[in-house]
Amino acid sequence: MGVKEIWENVLGELKTTISKANFLTWFKDTMLEEVKEDTAYIKVPSNFVKEWLEEKYHKNLIKILAKFIPEVKNIKYLVSNTGLKINKLKKNKKENIVFLKNEQMNLIDNIDPETNLNPRYTFETFVVGSNNELAHAAALAVTENLGKKYNPLFIYGGVGLGKTHLLQAIGNKLKDKRKFKIKYVPCEKFTEELVNSIRKQTVEDFRKNFRQLDLLLIDDVQFITGKDKTQEELFYTFNTLYEKNKQIVFTSDRPPKAIPSIEERLRSRFEGGMIADIGYPDFETRLAILKTKNQLNGDLVSEDILRYIANNVSKNVRELEGALNRIIAEIYLRKKEITLEEAKKLLSSILNKNNVYIPPQEVIKKVAAFYDLDEKLILSHSRKKELVKPRQVIMYLLREELRYSFTNIAEKLGHRDHTTVIYACEKISKEIEKNPIFSQEITLLKDLLYNK
Repeated sequence: MGVKEIWENVLGELKTTISKANFLTWFKDTMLEEVKEDTAYIKVPSNFVKEWLEEKYHKNLIKILAKFIPEVKNIKYLVSNTGLKINKLKKNKKENIVFLKNEQMNLIDNIDPETNLNPRYTFETFVVGSNNELAHAAALAVTENLGKKYNPLFIYGGVGLGKTHLLQAIGNKLKDKRKFKIKYVPCEKFTEELVNSIRKQTVEDFRKNFRQLDLLLIDDVQFITGKDKTQEELFYTFNTLYEKNKQIVFTSDRPPKAIPSIEERLRSRFEGGMIADIGYPDFETRLAILKTKNQLNGDLVSEDILRYIANNVSKNVRELEGALNRIIAEIYLRKKEITLEEAKKLLSSILNKNNVYIPPQEVIKKVAAFYDLDEKLILSHSRKKELVKPRQVIMYLLREELRYSFTNIAEKLGHRDHTTVIYACEKISKEIEKNPIFSQEITLLKDLLYNK
């Protein structure tokens, strides 16, 4: 058999083992390019698909391929060099779209292992408006007077408004200057590293790692609530850095005075420098954000659609980007421009979701199908890695999309403790913010949920 026929057989077998939605999402436009020695080379349409196949379907693909080509022991995924991008419109009688190579679509970010910084979060890609201009100005001032002005800087605001972007932009602007020692760390990661150092008896190494920095960026510091040992360690780390005129920047979803169960000495440190809030963006800012993101993706979406999104998503920058990504994904799949009316239909499930009743069992069913898992296993109390994440996703969707209480969710998912649900929702929210691939995964799940 030729490679084309082999791949058709592989896809045929895959169809019997995974859901139709998953098959169309991940295997459409894939092909077996060639086989060399023990390696099969598979072409995929985007980096997003490549990452997903490597993580989720790699072992299964090798197993199925080996049935037809026994020598195959490995797979390499090649992002097609004919990926599509819609360029400036060139009209003719039938087509008004020109397709060109897209090197930006589904760009996978490379996190710096030393600093934990994501290179896509820069001041250049941060849209300044009346809602965030003070926080932006303070963050920029910090980079020009490290440790001397606005130390500490404390930025607070609601979910999805750009706190993490601004925090990491500070680090990225300074990363290549004078070899500053910089570390970005979510508060829960700080706690996790501290706990591990205590368990391994390497606390001194932990302290050295954080107390010799020039710039410490701590995200979501509200999660320090009730963690006495973490508060103590952060207090002394803060003092050590502050005395050396080293810069500390925090973000939180609330101001210092509103963070419960923290020591007053630590609260006073938070309040000792500059406090800046980020509010909801106005229409002009929302439109500017959408135009900036659209430009980074090759100007795929028309302005009337951007204005429609800006008018209908008013509070959350992440939801703005999610709506835009939904349109871009559809254009990419259709390989043609879409109209405003088509966009309205596509976004109706997102924008009007409060008017749609979805039973909780439907959420469980859709998530189980998406991850190719048995519903009963997800509802069990097993702590297997492959079950924990889907279970947390269900909790997140029940909370964020259906607005169920934490207690109610805990009851529906096997009589769990409600604190487990709180932790799961917070963890998924943070992962969505930090991981663009996972964010798109959640967007796909929402589409499956509302478009039955």
